[in-house]
Amino acid sequence: MLISIIITVKNEARDMPDLLDSLIVQEQPIEVIIVDAHSDDGTQEIVRNYAEKHEFIKLYVRGGTRGKARNFGVKKAEGEKVAFIDGDVIVNPFWAEEMRKSAKEYDVVAGNTINIGYHAFEELERVELFHKGYDITYPSCNLLYDKQLFKEINGFDPWFQTAEDIDLNLRAVEAGGEIGYNKEAIVYHRTRGSFYGFFKQAFWNGFGRKQLTMKHGKLWSNYSPGKMLDHQMTLWYFLRLLPAFYGYVGCKLFGNRPEESDRPL
Repeated sequence: MLISIIITVKNEARDMPDLLDSLIVQEQPIEVIIVDAHSDDGTQEIVRNYAEKHEFIKLYVRGGTRGKARNFGVKKAEGEKVAFIDGDVIVNPFWAEEMRKSAKEYDVVAGNTINIGYHAFEELERVELFHKGYDITYPSCNLLYDKQLFKEINGFDPWFQTAEDIDLNLRAVEAGGEIGYNKEAIVYHRTRGSFYGFFKQAFWNGFGRKQLTMKHGKLWSNYSPGKMLDHQMTLWYFLRLLPAFYGYVGCKLFGNRPEESDRPL
């Protein structure tokens, strides 16, 4: 089973060697498709150097939203399964093997994402959103899709700034797809390295959650209050709520509605 791994990057020169080193030891067959959004820090040169030694690594240069770039990557993919990870992760040596096992049972496979970095940021958990019994907030920094299902639901909606993975998972479940979770398919995801980056991420997360309601209607009933309260109520948990609120309101005031979303791939 060939797995095509789609990675969108911009200015990831610092992290790219660690990522690529962790991918070249994966169980074959795989192909690595890197879609670079016009980096100017040496990212492309690093990828080209690896691609010269490993023919399954391929580089494309293309801008646009993360969803748009990933859709482009899927068009170039030869595998029957497409996986998405981010440029700032390190992949466990057995990740592809574990993903391949679960892909035989499920249409969508979510792996185990472990945050590494500043300790306070590591402990922050995502706020789960459930649809038809499935957690649809599994992030696309560690996510695998059956390519046929991905195409049937028209892939990522390029309108989204963030939360494009939640929207994709929601539509996959609506189409009858089953989401499985494999805790052994591990990627180590670097948390934001500064307070500015942390708050910026929180803002765009709030923006994305509002985009979800603009497209799909009210979703509050799909949240689990019990699970939300079960999260560690740290200072940072509450501090991220303010920029997330501003992002939510900002999208409500200035976000364009998605009339042109979900165009076929």
